[in-house]
Amino acid sequence: MTTLNNPFARLPEVPSFTLTSTTFADGEAFGPAQYSGLFGVPGGEDRSPQLSWSGAPEGTLSYAITVFDPDAPTGSGFWHWAVANIPASVTSLAEGAGDETGSGLPDSSYQLRGDSGAALFLGAAPPAGHGEHRYFVTVHALDVADIGVGPDATPAFLGFNISSHILARATLVATAINNA
Repeated sequence: MTTLNNPFARLPEVPSFTLTSTTFADGEAFGPAQYSGLFGVPGGEDRSPQLSWSGAPEGTLSYAITVFDPDAPTGSGFWHWAVANIPASVTSLAEGAGDETGSGLPDSSYQLRGDSGAALFLGAAPPAGHGEHRYFVTVHALDVADIGVGPDATPAFLGFNISSHILARATLVATAINNA
């Protein structure tokens, strides 16, 4: 993983575990379903990717998931998805779990509003001509069952709280480009 604009480069190193997806491969492009129809990308469906993880360390009591684009032309990146309080017994999410109702998420978990203002998975929507963007899809293994932030918190505040409770992190990086 490149350190150029890597959102984890300045955080303390933690162990990793295995994260896989049947939706996309690490370092490869998202498919059309993972692009944003809400942001006007033709064919975009804002469908969250399928994720499976294993090998989290002993003592993991919950997980959080974040999807972050550090290449967005905002000066602060762009949060596409944030999910908190996934029970330690859950080790996968189906594709589309991050819809506007969170219908595919475990009962105790919830989606936070991303930078779009909506609590859902917002697909990739790099500005036309801005080049390739990277989407850091990350599962964070935590030492608490409840991260202590509410659904009205920002993903950045979730990340701040994650940093105090992180046991390990697993990341896949997807890419997207808009040549329109």
